[in-house]
Amino acid sequence: MSTSHPRRGILFLLSAPSGAGKSTLRTGLQRNQDFSYSVSCTTRAPRPGERDGEDYHFLTREAFEEQIAAGAFLEHAQVHGNYYGTLKSAVLGVLRAGGDVLLDIDTQGAARIRANAGPEIQAALVDIFLMPESLDVLRRRLAKRGTETPEQIALRLRNAETELREWRAYRYALVTSTPEEDLAGFRAIMQAERSRSERLLFDPILS
Repeated sequence: MSTSHPRRGILFLLSAPSGAGKSTLRTGLQRNQDFSYSVSCTTRAPRPGERDGEDYHFLTREAFEEQIAAGAFLEHAQVHGNYYGTLKSAVLGVLRAGGDVLLDIDTQGAARIRANAGPEIQAALVDIFLMPESLDVLRRRLAKRGTETPEQIALRLRNAETELREWRAYRYALVTSTPEEDLAGFRAIMQAERSRSERLLFDPILS
């Protein structure tokens, strides 16, 4: 639980194109452990410093497809030539216990969860899009981090252009600024959603 009062859990979806600052924001959010971070599965290779089970669950393509066949994913999609997916087991149990879950997810995965007809998901869903001021800003950020080849950067920029067209589908949009301002903006959204009256499961008159 992220407050002292009983309430329904919230599923926070965070999407952003590569290089927009999503990983930095997620790291800042995790310093205050008032939610559960759902570690996604992927078939892409780990980047330097990434750890299996902390950043992602790194699976082979064969293992990922076995999980698809078993119906283990809340959503899954292919992005940048690799599979990404969210396990049901990492989300539903936390929500049912009144806790909050944060998903770091691409626009395809967010659209799939948004289309989920399950009442638990629909009641819990809060989606936020983190976006740069322009593609030029994004290009500079990708070049600066030095983790991709020029060809990979070009691919990510092409994908980013497609992803940026989806920002109006989200309930909230945050234009990236400094890491501190991005964190403050996201935290303000979390606090507002936690205070919505329909999420509270107590009555002060009857308490």
